[in-house]
Amino acid sequence: MALHGRIAGISGIVAGVLTPVKGDWTWRIAFMAGLFFAPLIVWLVTADKPQVEFAHPLWMTIIGGLAVGFGARLGGGCTSGHGVCGMARFSKRSIAATVTFMGVAFVTVFVLHQILEF
Repeated sequence: MALHGRIAGISGIVAGVLTPVKGDWTWRIAFMAGLFFAPLIVWLVTADKPQVEFAHPLWMTIIGGLAVGFGARLGGGCTSGHGVCGMARFSKRSIAATVTFMGVAFVTVFVLHQILEF
């Protein structure tokens, strides 16, 4: 936001890479490269390998990721865009979006863990 006047919403940044606009692509690639390489650099410097564990089967993780991606496009932003940047700016739209997706997340976790016992 400070350098480009843009919100750091990951779904919007990735969407801009997938549908490039001249002069708008380089910073998006650099941002995504930072997201990917920063943890690797920390791992190499500290030699502290993070342990990754999946609480659910891979197919559920994939379906969940696709649902989140669809919801981010439908809601006009993701948790980083609305939940972090938008709420920090006191955006009413972002507050409504964050309350909605957090509410749906709570209900989804409850249904999966308490009712369906996944």
